[in-house]
Amino acid sequence: MILYIAEKPSLGRAIADVLPKPHKKGDGYIMTANGDCVSWCVGHLLEQAEPDAYDPAYKSWQLAHLPIVPQQWKLKPKSKTRSQLSTLKKLIKQASSLVNAGDPDREGQLLVDEVISYSGIKADKISQTQRLLISDLNPSAVKRALNQMRSNKEFVPLSTSALARSRADWLYGMNMTRAYTIQGRKVGYQGVLSVGRVQTPVLGLVVRRDEEIAHFVPKPFYDVLAHLITQENQTFTAKWKPSEACQPYMDEEGRVLAKGLAENVVGRITNQPAEVTKLEAKSKRQNPPLPYSLSALQIDAAKRFGMSAKDVLDTCQSLYERHKLITYPRSDSRYLPVEQHGLAPQVINAISKNDPSLTAKADSPNSKLKSKAWDDKKVDAHHAIVPTEKVTNLANLSSKEAKLYSHIARQYLAQFYKAYLYDETQVEVTIAGGLFTTKAKQETSLGWKQLFAASDTTKKDDDELATLPALTQGQSLHCTQGELLEKVTQPPKHFTDATLLGAMTGINRFVTNKDVKKILKDTDGLGTEATRAGIIELLFKRGYLQRQGKSIVATPVGIGLVNSLPESATTPDMTALWESSLDAISQKQLRYDAFMSPLLNQLNDLITQAANQLPSALSGVTGPGYKKRRSSSSRGSSSKGSSTKSSGYKRKASSSSSGNKTIKNTTKRVSKKTAN
Repeated sequence: MILYIAEKPSLGRAIADVLPKPHKKGDGYIMTANGDCVSWCVGHLLEQAEPDAYDPAYKSWQLAHLPIVPQQWKLKPKSKTRSQLSTLKKLIKQASSLVNAGDPDREGQLLVDEVISYSGIKADKISQTQRLLISDLNPSAVKRALNQMRSNKEFVPLSTSALARSRADWLYGMNMTRAYTIQGRKVGYQGVLSVGRVQTPVLGLVVRRDEEIAHFVPKPFYDVLAHLITQENQTFTAKWKPSEACQPYMDEEGRVLAKGLAENVVGRITNQPAEVTKLEAKSKRQNPPLPYSLSALQIDAAKRFGMSAKDVLDTCQSLYERHKLITYPRSDSRYLPVEQHGLAPQVINAISKNDPSLTAKADSPNSKLKSKAWDDKKVDAHHAIVPTEKVTNLANLSSKEAKLYSHIARQYLAQFYKAYLYDETQVEVTIAGGLFTTKAKQETSLGWKQLFAASDTTKKDDDELATLPALTQGQSLHCTQGELLEKVTQPPKHFTDATLLGAMTGINRFVTNKDVKKILKDTDGLGTEATRAGIIELLFKRGYLQRQGKSIVATPVGIGLVNSLPESATTPDMTALWESSLDAISQKQLRYDAFMSPLLNQLNDLITQAANQLPSALSGVTGPGYKKRRSSSSRGSSSKGSSTKSSGYKRKASSSSSGNKTIKNTTKRVSKKTAN
């Protein structure tokens, strides 16, 4: 019997649908006509054990116990899915061969590998396990995947990377959360202070941005425009480019801060002759934008539709699992396997029937074209998110589902159009010894941009679209007037869903340590495609972040926590390095021990630092879930909930008056979520 182990029931059913019928449905599995069987996990069936599983003394949160570092790691069954785990263990032992059909990412690889290992079968049976990679739940795609199975041993590094991530998150989150919660109580903070490897640096990004805005001092600066006219009475404008002699009067961004200097330029150039001293015309091309990864889609959808990262992920999951209209959504790749190009005519046909409006004002897509998106070297377990071959009525979808499907489909269609072509002309004009510049862009072929005629991607800078008369180098002009533009520096903007996701995805921009910056790639990020939305939502649930319109800002608790922690725990440097190392493990470039050993040294230092310093920034701060204690007359005789005299606040839904017990009651809930 071949046993296929899927990550979720929906994937299990998709596999069974293409296997021999009739089927016999059991409790948590489907038996096919030829005796093979399909079963499934329900996400992770196993989780890291609580600290008290290693030592009952750890039920009490004490600094003396920290750091807690298991010598032999333990997994425990999740209580809600224990019966499914029992079903799988039984089937795994009965099976003659196994197929790991987890989702095509490192978590999908690990969660099935963990169950197989936990079942206690012999090593040779494990070594013969095969890997089934499915990115499209439609029957034709599942059949193709079944004919392309690989050895599961090829994916051991991916599984090892996920295991290292899981253990690192447990070690860091569990120990740091306990340390700062214990210390927080000493300054009167009532509640659990959750610290995570990813969530806390993300919170740090928001806190520092908010502080930068709060402390921002606006400065005036000045631009000068020259209004020019040709001998044929054609007009245009050019902007002053200050010379090196003006540097003492400029800021680091190259803005002129001295009004007198700008006024002097205006006076010098008004009613003066001018000359075109440089004229450079270049033909340029812009290739189609790559298909979407999850983060790229989340960022774009936040800008265009105001959707949160979680909204996008949940909607994509529905399009993938329920409607089977897109491929696997939790992907960090923006590339496609060359082999899939053969499906282009069918996919294009499906898109055209599902949403004819996408190509209504454009030339027909050419399925023979092959953009840079098709690249086997940049595709491994999963590929970019693209539409499937399924035809459906989009009216049956929700508004969000229809919007995202069309958005993904448009990006895919762009691969079958030629490049966008334009001519760019850059002009330099000299007036009274001063240099003025302008540029113009003239489209020569819209190419793929035909598809985006009404989208935000066609909004262009006014400078780039300036209309220029026909000019020649050395041509004489006349400056009729100099114009002074008074401007004021603007503070950075608060984070939004789109910009916070963008920061997490390209974290290299926010890393401060130059040595760390050299190691990281531009694409290295905080968290994974599958976890980023959850991390942001978790920070809201914990009361560390809040929304103000479209802006995301930190709460007093979030600010207090970040200002109480050491800088290394709140900046992305350390975490980004960890992510880079985890990626190196998956690529066979780094060993598990080489990642874990320095991590434990860092953890020891951080716990020592926590023990030696109180989180004074949280003094007087009210934790989320606490409210002012009601007066005895309104409270009646009931006194449920723990209270603290020093703060005058009580915890909602708490049934303990003991500080240690309050923490203990919360630890199980928090420990499952401190991972990131």
